[in-house]
Amino acid sequence: MEREEIASVVRKYLVEVVGDLKESDLDMSRSTKELGANNLDIVEVVSLTMRELKVKVPRSELNKLSNMNGLVNLLYESLQEKTSKASATT
Repeated sequence: MEREEIASVVRKYLVEVVGDLKESDLDMSRSTKELGANNLDIVEVVSLTMRELKVKVPRSELNKLSNMNGLVNLLYESLQEKTSKASATT
């Protein structure tokens, strides 16, 4: 899966979860607070995204993120690791 596909999933859930946020207004370099999301919103966005992508990310890593691009990068790296581990076992 490409990074842009992951970003698309994150954007979809951000717009769905955070009230008054339109995809056209979404700047992934902004912090979650700047996007109008509270902590519960972010937990929901992350949970929905991980469920759709079938990947898990340690909560300790999530605490280090400063913006949505960081989340996309973290999910992308986790998916790459999962894919390489799956390839190694087959």
